[in-house]
Amino acid sequence: MTTSTLDEARTGEGERTTALIGAGRALGVLLVVCGVLGLIASWYITLDEFELYKNPNFVPGCSLNPIISCGNIMKSAQAKAFGFPNPMIGLVAYPVVICVGMAVLSGARFRRWFWLGLQAGTLFGVGFVTWLQYESLYSIGSLCPWCMLAWGATIAAFWYTLVHNIKHRIIPVPQGPRSAVLEFHWAVPVLWYGVILMLILTRWWSYWSTLI
Repeated sequence: MTTSTLDEARTGEGERTTALIGAGRALGVLLVVCGVLGLIASWYITLDEFELYKNPNFVPGCSLNPIISCGNIMKSAQAKAFGFPNPMIGLVAYPVVICVGMAVLSGARFRRWFWLGLQAGTLFGVGFVTWLQYESLYSIGSLCPWCMLAWGATIAAFWYTLVHNIKHRIIPVPQGPRSAVLEFHWAVPVLWYGVILMLILTRWWSYWSTLI
């Protein structure tokens, strides 16, 4: 490689590192919606947590039957994975998602490190809710509607942040997979939500079948 070619490569790399990258209106709307839904879920769970602290016999309004039982979730050790109620993470994280979405809608553009930071945050979020899904189904044995709303919002925020980063080559992906992701971006969340629904149905099929 000649000196001039090497200099051009370095210049190109520098431009990719310092360039300001925007996003489409659709991503902005999605981030705002996901953030609002996650914040609502976190808020209502927090309110019920406070009631439960004041009255151990309190039954949350979303405890509907032996399976849909927010109370069982709130009383579990998994509900305080880091030593404090999990929804407090949502009260901090989801407003950040809303702010990013609003900034995108206003036409803001960010550097590559910002988008990678958002990707890391949503990756942590989706990993955490996946663990909570497993614990809810196979350890606690109950479901919380507000928790499931937060699951869905977090999955969508993670996936479409990833689609954006792949589209703008913030996360480098070979052209073949990149084209597939961009063309069939809807397939992954549909499959993801479908798998969760299937696991819920099969986990408690003996109960669901009595309701048919």
